[in-house]
Amino acid sequence: MQFHTAGVIGAGAWGTALAQVTGWAGLDTLLQAREPEVVESIRDRRINEAFLPGVTLDDHVQVTPDLADLAGCDLILAVPPAQHLRSTMAAFAPHYRPGVPIVLCAKGIERGTLKLMTEVLAETIPDATVAVLSGPSFAADVSRGLPTAVTLACEDAALGEALMQALSAPGFRPYLATDLIGAEAGGALKNVLAIACGIVEGRGLGRSAHAALITRGFAEMTRFAVALGAEAETVAGLCGLGDLVLTCSSPQSRNMSLGLALGQGQTVEQALAGKRSVAEGYESAPAVRELAARLGVETPICEAVAAVLAGETTVDVVIERLLSRPLKSERE
Repeated sequence: MQFHTAGVIGAGAWGTALAQVTGWAGLDTLLQAREPEVVESIRDRRINEAFLPGVTLDDHVQVTPDLADLAGCDLILAVPPAQHLRSTMAAFAPHYRPGVPIVLCAKGIERGTLKLMTEVLAETIPDATVAVLSGPSFAADVSRGLPTAVTLACEDAALGEALMQALSAPGFRPYLATDLIGAEAGGALKNVLAIACGIVEGRGLGRSAHAALITRGFAEMTRFAVALGAEAETVAGLCGLGDLVLTCSSPQSRNMSLGLALGQGQTVEQALAGKRSVAEGYESAPAVRELAARLGVETPICEAVAAVLAGETTVDVVIERLLSRPLKSERE
């Protein structure tokens, strides 16, 4: 199976970076953007000034405002924010050709339904051929060709191999997996945990606390993913541990920067004010807390973040609560 054209749905920073990757890979790429100013910027200047300034797009990349224009593409990358995936894919459904792979690149859990992104896609395009792309990857790094490795999860081994080859580009290296749930669960929780790490940094609690939070957060991520039916080995890879380390280690992460502002004393409203890009952890935290409770999984860090974001408690109170939890085995 070979791919010659790619359609990328969503022209935020990550969607634009992935369009750059498919362009470098030699695929004629059509990037769909909702915002008229983004369409104009890319058409006129070859740069997405709103979401990925300073990056000139490859000549293989073109832009369109119309989802219908992607109907003829051999491969679709779906990159809207997680909470908008349902409406976006429902709009694309009339233009979908059965058999064309849809690679889900959105990370999160849908609020209200508590669905993973693969479940949302199955409800909007029931006959979709699906794969999941997830891993430690900042859009700014990827769009400039800096070395990046990600997980590409696909249950069909032959299709996965073909997609891996199609999405491989200089500096961008996909590693193949078959565990879609593991790839999704890691990507959903890491954003919530990154807010917690930002709070630790903002409060000046030190690198030891930061390292401990990442490690205990990874334990939460693993418990949560396994309860959903994932393999622990998948979560220990790029799409889980790798993505967690990246997102929790740099203010370049929208989620960590949100936590940093909260830790420094800003309110949630102040921290979010003026932000055009979405901090997925803010949207996913309530769904993670609710789904973990439904699964009977203990996720104290994620629960604490959700409570702070909802205004139910304060940063200082949740820090005190976490530090006063009963001592127990590290394996629990």
